[in-house]
Order: sequence, then C-alpha cells, then structure tokens
Amino acid sequence: MKAKFEKISLAGMLIALGIVYGDIGTSPLYVMNAIIGDVGSMSNVTPDYIIGSISLIFWTLMIITTVKYVLITMKADNNHEGGIFALYALVRKNAKWLVWPALIGGAALLADGTLTPAVTVTSAIEGLKGQSIGFIHFSNSQTNVLIITSCVLLVLFLIQRFGTGIIGNSFGPVMLVWFSFLAIVGIINLLQYPAVLKAFSPYYAIEILFSPANKVGIFILGSIFLATTGAEALYSDMGHVGKKNIYGTWPFVYSALILNYLGQGAWIIKNAHNPQYAGLHNTNPFYDMLPGNWRIFAIALAALAAIIASQALITGSFTLVDEAIGLKFLPRMIVHHPSNVRSQIYISTVNWFLCIVTFMVVWLFRSSQHMEAAYGLAITVTMLMTTVLLFEYMSTKIKRIFAFFIALFFGAIEAVFLVASLVKFVHGGYVTLFIMFGILYVMIIWYFGNKRRDHYEKESEYVSLLDYRDQLSELSADDSIPLYTSNLVYMTKVKDNYEIKRSTMYSILDKEPKRAKVYWFVTVNETNNPYESNYTADLLETKNIVDVQLYLGFRKQQSVSIYLHQIVNYLIEQGVVDPQKQHYTSMKHRGNVGDFKFVIINERPSDLALNTEISAFDRQLISGRIFLQNITASPISWYGLEFSSVLEESSPLFITMQHDQYLVQRKIFHSIHSRKSKR
Repeated sequence: MKAKFEKISLAGMLIALGIVYGDIGTSPLYVMNAIIGDVGSMSNVTPDYIIGSISLIFWTLMIITTVKYVLITMKADNNHEGGIFALYALVRKNAKWLVWPALIGGAALLADGTLTPAVTVTSAIEGLKGQSIGFIHFSNSQTNVLIITSCVLLVLFLIQRFGTGIIGNSFGPVMLVWFSFLAIVGIINLLQYPAVLKAFSPYYAIEILFSPANKVGIFILGSIFLATTGAEALYSDMGHVGKKNIYGTWPFVYSALILNYLGQGAWIIKNAHNPQYAGLHNTNPFYDMLPGNWRIFAIALAALAAIIASQALITGSFTLVDEAIGLKFLPRMIVHHPSNVRSQIYISTVNWFLCIVTFMVVWLFRSSQHMEAAYGLAITVTMLMTTVLLFEYMSTKIKRIFAFFIALFFGAIEAVFLVASLVKFVHGGYVTLFIMFGILYVMIIWYFGNKRRDHYEKESEYVSLLDYRDQLSELSADDSIPLYTSNLVYMTKVKDNYEIKRSTMYSILDKEPKRAKVYWFVTVNETNNPYESNYTADLLETKNIVDVQLYLGFRKQQSVSIYLHQIVNYLIEQGVVDPQKQHYTSMKHRGNVGDFKFVIINERPSDLALNTEISAFDRQLISGRIFLQNITASPISWYGLEFSSVLEESSPLFITMQHDQYLVQRKIFHSIHSRKSKR
C-alpha cells in the first residue's frame, strides 16, 4: 500500500497538502502580527521596516525550508521515513555521541508540538471577535474565544484515531482552497503598493537588521522564525505522503505564502497611519486586509487550516515516538494502525498527552499574542540538532570538508535564530523548555538505563534451551509433582542457538518446579505486511518443548492466546504433540487442547541497592528504567492476554551476579563464624 506514495500523483499531492503543510501554511495568521508587535504599534512601522521584514521571511523560507529541508535533508530518508530519529538511525554507527543531538532534538520537537495546536487554532478563532453570523453575534470576550478553541481542539484530538489517511483525504481539498485563497488576497493587496516587491532582494533583509527603524535589532529574527517553524514537521511527515509529492507541492505552497506576506506588507504600509489602526498594539493584518464580506469565509477557512496545522504536528509526533520506541529512546507503547499504510499510526498515550498539555497552554497564555511570544524557541534547538546529524549523513555521500562547510552555513544561521529566540524564554518560552527537559529526562533514563543494564548483564545471564531439555522432559513426566497446567507459556525472546534469559529457567525450575505437559517459549515478531499471520514451531527433537516464532503483520492484533490455541490444535492433529484431553469443560467441542497458563517475568529493581558491583548512578538509571517499564504499556495488553490465565512473576535483574554475591557473603560469614569457634 505504501508504494502508491513513492511516485508523484495528483491524489498524493492532494493528501500532502492536507497532512504536511498545516503548520507552515498557517503562519500568515500570526507572523506579521508579531512583527508589528516588535515595534509597538502600527503607527511606528515604516515601509523600509515592512519590506525588510518580508525580505527576511522570503530568504528564511528559501534557505532553511527550501534548501536545507526540501532539497537536502529529505534525501536522508530511512526506508522512506523522515524525521530526526530516522536521520539518527542512518548515522548512529558513525559515533556514540550522536545519540545526544538525537535525544535533545527529538525532545524539543515533541515539546513544540504542544504549542502549535494552541497558537494556530487560537489565532484563527480570534478572528470571530466582533463578527456576526446571521443572528449570532460574537463579542470581543477572550474567554469565548478560549471556549471555542478548546472545543475545536477536543474534536481534533478525538478524530486522530481514525488515521491520517482519512484526515488527509478530507483536508487536502481544504488546504488547496486555503493556499489558493492566500495567493489571491495577497495579489489583490499587493497591487495597492507594488513597491513591496523589493523584498525579493536580500539587500533589504540584511539592511533591516541594522536599521534604526528596527527597534529590537537582531531579536526581530525571533518573530521571523515563526514563518518556518513547520519545516521540521515537513521532514517528519515525509513518510506519510512520500518525498516526491512534497517536491511537487512545495513550489505552490511557497509561492502562496510569499504572495500573502507581500499582500499583508502592502496593506500595512498603506494603513500605517490610518486612524482606525494607527494606535493599535495588537492587530491582525491577515483579517484586516480582507473586504468585509470575505471575513466570515476567511475565518472558517482559517479555522480548518489551523486544525490541519495542529494535525501535522500530532501525526509527526506519532511517527517520532514510534521511531523512538524502535531506537529504545522511549518505553513501549501500544501503537495502532488505522489504515493499511505502515507509516500511518496512532498512539493513544501520545495523543492524550499532547491534548492535556495543549489545553494547559491555551488557558495559561489565553491569547495568541502571548503564545506567539513563547513560540518557536524549542524548534530552533531541533533544527540545530538536525544540522549536526545531517553533517554526519552528508559526510557519507560527499567529501567531509564539503559537508562541514554546508553544515556550518546552516548551523550559523540557526544559531543566530536561537540567540534571537532566547528572549522568548521570559515571555513563556520556559514552558516549552520545561516540557522539553521533561521528555529528555525520560529518554535519558530509558536509553542509558538499558545501556547500563546490558553492561552488567553477563553472558551467564543467558542459557540455551538445549541444555535443559532433559530436565524439562523429566519434570513433565514426574507424577510426584502436581500438574501445574497442561500448557505453560513463557512470553520471552528466544535468540540464536535457542538462548533465553536465565530468569525463565529459574522460574520453571528453581522457584517452585512448574510441571506442565508442554512448555512453550513464544517470541512475537512484527512484519511489514499489514495482515500477515504466520509461525514456526521447533520442538527441539522432543514432544513437550516448543520454540514458537510468531510473525504478525503490523495491523494484526497480538492475540497470542488465540494464535497459540490454533497452533496447539494443529500440532496435536499432526501427532507432533500428545493429545490433552479435558475431562471437565463447559465447551463441548473443545477437542484435545488442554488449559493454558501464560507467564510474564518482570524485572525487580529492589535487589540493586544490595549490589555493590553496580555504582550508585547506574542503580538510579536502571531503577528509573524499570519504573518506566512498569507504568507504560502492560505486557498483558500488549500481547492480548486480557482474558487468559496470566501469572506475572518478579525476578532479580542479575541472577548470576546476585548468586555470586550470595556465595561471597556466605564465605565471609563462615570465615567469621569459624574464627569465633576457635576462640
């Protein structure tokens, strides 16, 4: 199904408009408003200030979005997927330290996703102030704006579970109308002051940074940067629509955006000293430049576009988190696939986390003007981190010295934007940075907790099933031990040479011998075919020890109990496994399949405190990692075992290490006891 996005098509480009460009496409709603805010009010603007600002917007979109992301970064796709984690996966073998820009950039992008829905939807709904639709009149109350915004956002998060394919098909035509509308109203207003076309010259972009007309100096770039915040999301969403459909639509989107900025600039210059607007500190040129009878249509269209802008960041967050789980940056979460397209996913935990934080942002900042003051700081961090990883990727394609200068060029520009955006910290940017550091902390605990656990996990923590065949067969036939269950199933990964964690055999043999007719060791493998359902069963030359490898498509539910019943029934019919007659059952046609007991072994961190071989810092990391594992996706839900008989056991992290320490302590104890006896 994904192949349809690998070639450019009208349908693919329409879906790209609906999925990819929401964030960057709604920037005309608030960018010029922020630029006016930098000089205080409309009466303070000059033609040179507006032309220079638009020139900065044009060249920022050209250099950062077009050249860096569309032409260069999108070539770094990982199995057609984009985003900072996909880029990291391509270069992580180059150096271990590259994990840091990946973690920092990913956390910043996820944090930025909480502010985008708030600022875009609020900006659109604020256009309703003072408007009348039939007999309904909207007052100038900001509280009413917040209530409507909250309702719109709630609906947005509710529809995410239906998948980005449905959303893209529905919103693609809307975004086509939106960008066409931007271009048309831009041209109409541009004709009133054609001199604004001078903004295409980079001279005016450089001049305004040092002009006395610009009262904030280099910090104007903090407002200019708002025009390109969707560039990183564009890269992240590449897997949803295919890069060629982005190549085909970006020229149209870029042209529409620039035409609208030019139109807004022309209107501002013409009305800078208009008594109706001159004294205003907070005006929105996007709405004010429209003819009165166009306003309601524009508000409705802007609201839909704002919803799509939010959706672009939400779906990008789903992709980002899914990749982070695969890279072991984040704990396991339940991932749903609403369509047959592998890259179109829905993660309930992420969706509702974004929803809660977005609502908090809306009601904390209360107005789009306050949100704009905080917006964009986190995403500058992501762009810088992407540039670092991009340098490593380009070094594998071209000479390293050339890659260095290309990365230095983009990095220097983005560093200036970051410095200019730091002023946003005191105006609310601390909120997104706080969220960013919270997400980064979770990533660090999970990733490095895994690394340190693996470091202490000795080879002796793994054993081969082949070494325990005789014991298991004898235990199964030992009538002196009560039968625990007919089929004892362990959800554990069986590696090469039939290696499994020692804790599995410890559970069967050492805690309390668990006698079963058949011992099953089940590994679940996810495949790229949406509905694949296959398996292999290796009995290790026995009739009661089975290594089952399940191969399930990404849209197949992991209902392990159902699949295993079918496998057991088939193996019994083939005479491979002995029949398991049930004398007592409520199901007449149960057949020869007996009862099942599933065992899931959870790691226990309590023994870490007593382990002197592990440093205090490593103990904190490993304990934090286990805590996160225990509060995220339950293995019972993950494997679809809600209606099965499941035993969850706790096991020491390092059985061998703990046993060795026990022997040492025992030796010391006996030595002390022996000396006391001699006295």
